[in-house]
Amino acid sequence: MKIKEGFVLKQVADATIVVPAGETAIDFNGMITLNETAAFLWRLLENETDEDAMVSAMLAEYEVDEKTARAGIRRFVEKLRGEELLD
Repeated sequence: MKIKEGFVLKQVADATIVVPAGETAIDFNGMITLNETAAFLWRLLENETDEDAMVSAMLAEYEVDEKTARAGIRRFVEKLRGEELLD
């Protein structure tokens, strides 16, 4: 899975936001604010990856157990799918 082309991650003051770029802005009107963990996952999804790789990266970066990491990743991915942000 991977983030669709046409979305850019920006740091604005203390906030990390996702904004549509180019033609994508026609179909997606708005922006998404991400917390630190969501921004970390978004960056992983900028390149083709899978759930297991994301879990491994989360375990290496954060003090979290595998069950909690996997559940959080699944929720985040489902939200992205719901907004049609994943290829």
